[in-house]
Amino acid sequence: MVSLDNTILNVALPSMQKELHATVSGLQWTIDAYTLVLASLLMLAGSTADRIGRRRVFQTGLVLFTLGSLLCSLAPTLESLVAFRMVQAVGGSMLNPVAMSIITNTFTDPRERARAIGAWGAVVGIAMAAGPLIGGLLVDSVGWRSIFWINIPIGIAAFVLTWRYVPESRAPKPRRPDPVGQLLVIGVLGALTYAIIEAPQAGLTSPRILAFAAVAVLSFAGLLLYEPRRAEPLIDLRFFRSAPFSGATVIAICAFAALGGFLFLNTLYLQNVRGLSALHAGLYILPMAAMTFLCAPLSGRLVGNRGPRVPLLVSGTAMTASGVLFAAFDAEATNALLFTGYVVFGLGFGMVNAPITNTAVSGMPRSQAGVAAAVASTSRQIGQTLGVAVIGAVLAGGTAGAVASASYDTGFVAASHPAWWIITACGFCVLVVGALTSGAWARGTARRTAERLEPGALDSGAAAEGPGR
Repeated sequence: MVSLDNTILNVALPSMQKELHATVSGLQWTIDAYTLVLASLLMLAGSTADRIGRRRVFQTGLVLFTLGSLLCSLAPTLESLVAFRMVQAVGGSMLNPVAMSIITNTFTDPRERARAIGAWGAVVGIAMAAGPLIGGLLVDSVGWRSIFWINIPIGIAAFVLTWRYVPESRAPKPRRPDPVGQLLVIGVLGALTYAIIEAPQAGLTSPRILAFAAVAVLSFAGLLLYEPRRAEPLIDLRFFRSAPFSGATVIAICAFAALGGFLFLNTLYLQNVRGLSALHAGLYILPMAAMTFLCAPLSGRLVGNRGPRVPLLVSGTAMTASGVLFAAFDAEATNALLFTGYVVFGLGFGMVNAPITNTAVSGMPRSQAGVAAAVASTSRQIGQTLGVAVIGAVLAGGTAGAVASASYDTGFVAASHPAWWIITACGFCVLVVGALTSGAWARGTARRTAERLEPGALDSGAAAEGPGR
């Protein structure tokens, strides 16, 4: 449900743009307000769940997410929709990392845990890929507000099932709250995203943009200086001594930045340039969703049986190839190339989610599973936030200059070329980092990190050490 809402909104953007009179930056905020709040609060939610009870936090998140969905469906203006999306995201921040933590603490056998994590990662990937198709069907048949209605019965059912089947659990030694660290995280992500989205309209040298960029830089520096001095920090920087964990963080940011940019570009292209309806736009993207649907569970099985290396290499290669098709060969020019690009991207994205989740918790003690999983989930949301922000800013800047001397169609395609090269670079980064952080040396750093974090906790990192060792 949370993952679906990351992407289901994309096909509704043109309809919302017309009804709510939104600019390109306004459309970016409807997506990034959600992913930004998720990214800012996921680590807090994970550590809070470890401390006061995972089931309790999970159920609270379900209530807030369902309420936020109802409010979004009733939003009268763009500003209120953005605000209600933030309410929705507060609830969503309590779901994904806590679900991951529940799985990690329920399946104690390393191989079973790896398979369970792979299945969970596959479901996340499938849900994100299915978003455009489900969204297109709902927008064309009922209207864009219906994309939020779908969450209400699911949220109620999930609350009941959680109460009935999910056992309560807590970490033996949870971290204490870190309000300063939390504020610094919000400062980094919020200020950086604002500066990127608003820069095309305000100008790179605008005092407002420079001020927000300065806030982002100072907040990041504050994190690096403040967190190591705390006995129980919000972000334990020692986690990043594990090469698989650091690699999973970078891969998640790059892969989900590529996804966010891919869906944002294609939604606007298919509906505003080709003139397709929301449903037809969703059907055009179906090859990408279908490949993700097929490859996500396969990736989960590969991770459980052979480790994360093969899925990561396949993913990076496929996402890079898809980006090159659009950036260098104008895949939009013919349906054959367009669908080929969609199929190849779907293959790449379908393969990436399960190994991200698995390698993020490799080498981490189970007592800190909520925080480790939250960092992985945060990386996904940061990636998607930055992907939409950067690609949208590049597109807005390009079309502003191109449309003055050409048609919107020609201007849009020309402006999208730099954006596709950015997506290509993201895919190549997945390939390189995946190769570097999934070998024997990387697994050794994970074992040493586990021992530093909690002596005697090496067995908790075996999820990644067993398969593919």
